[in-house]
Amino acid sequence: MKDIEIVLENKPGQLALMSETLGKNKISLEGGGVFQNGNTSIAHFLVEEADRAKTELEKVGLKVIKISDVIIQKLRQDVPGQLGMFCQELTNAHVNILTQYSDHSNQLIIVVDDYEKAKEVSEKWMKTWWS
Repeated sequence: MKDIEIVLENKPGQLALMSETLGKNKISLEGGGVFQNGNTSIAHFLVEEADRAKTELEKVGLKVIKISDVIIQKLRQDVPGQLGMFCQELTNAHVNILTQYSDHSNQLIIVVDDYEKAKEVSEKWMKTWWS
């Protein structure tokens, strides 16, 4: 899975164009969201076929900024404060979180500035909380 970052004009129909284009091409959105930022909106979505998604979106005039590897992290829903604790572990490893959202399975999805360090933190977290 990868995160695809897309710029949408802040006007009616842009999210419809994006999602219909992907749907027509059998590319499923597994999580994500759209965030307004002035005259544009920034969309982040989790997809299996990011390169193909980029190609199809660009065919209809949508701008894909980048495709990023993601950390997919399971948090314990029965333990309050898990998000803060996990984010602090990343902070302690000097990893900056660039984007955060959830997927359809209630897992944390993050894009970071140092994927390899974040992956180490994530693996350690899983051993600590899920063993």
